[in-house]
Amino acid sequence: MKKTVLAVAALMALAAPALAQAPRTVRFATEGAFRPWNWTEADGTLAGFEIELYKDLCARAKLECTMQAQAFDGMIPALNAGKFDAIMAGMSATPKREEVILFTTSYGSTGQSFATLKASPLSALPDKGALFPLRADETAALAEIEKLKPLLKGKVVGVQSASIAAAFLDKYLKGVVEVREYKTTEQHDLDLASGRVDLIMASMAYLTTAATRPGNEELAITGPRFQGGILGKGSSIGLRKGDTELRAKLDDAIHAAVADGTIKRLSDQYFGYDVTPH
Repeated sequence: MKKTVLAVAALMALAAPALAQAPRTVRFATEGAFRPWNWTEADGTLAGFEIELYKDLCARAKLECTMQAQAFDGMIPALNAGKFDAIMAGMSATPKREEVILFTTSYGSTGQSFATLKASPLSALPDKGALFPLRADETAALAEIEKLKPLLKGKVVGVQSASIAAAFLDKYLKGVVEVREYKTTEQHDLDLASGRVDLIMASMAYLTTAATRPGNEELAITGPRFQGGILGKGSSIGLRKGDTELRAKLDDAIHAAVADGTIKRLSDQYFGYDVTPH
């Protein structure tokens, strides 16, 4: 009996290193409706900048990974409920979100801007494309918002529910504009095209891509671009609180993907310009 116990113990000891080295399986979730970050093809497969990048990061971190689609407005509760392990959906690491989940370092940043129809007077909003950092130069950003208020008074602005654009409008333009929320960005594009909203607000990356899609020929990007502060530190991977070991692995992988130009290559491919965070 003693020999049997010793033999089992020896086998377990030999197996332990192999078990310890087994890669962790990490279940990622994305929205699948936020071009060019992520989208769903006609056959149901997921595609986009983040879909390619997550595969690259998982390979670098020696992780076995899967990706599934999940509605954006329910992502954080679903993450904390254990339905998956990581969010990679163009989600910016904002102070409010950091209260409930953990974020990796940023893997991309484009800022938030407005779009309207080409025939609208709002297509001539001042400072088109000019960047106003809410954290690095808050004084200039607040002055720009004050300049916009009389031009936007009483207008209806469409945004995606639970987005940083919605948070921006609530903080800086509450009582100035009427905010209409949508489950997906594609839904507010349709309402803009049909005249049910005057403007939409979303990431600059999304708007530049949306403007090239069939049906959006009349869409025009307008006004300034805002970044930082309530809009967060850039798109980052969301994790459950306490999952610091996974964050460290993914942080290392993101830094490596920045250093060797992978993120620049993928962002040039999907956005047409470099979204590498600086």
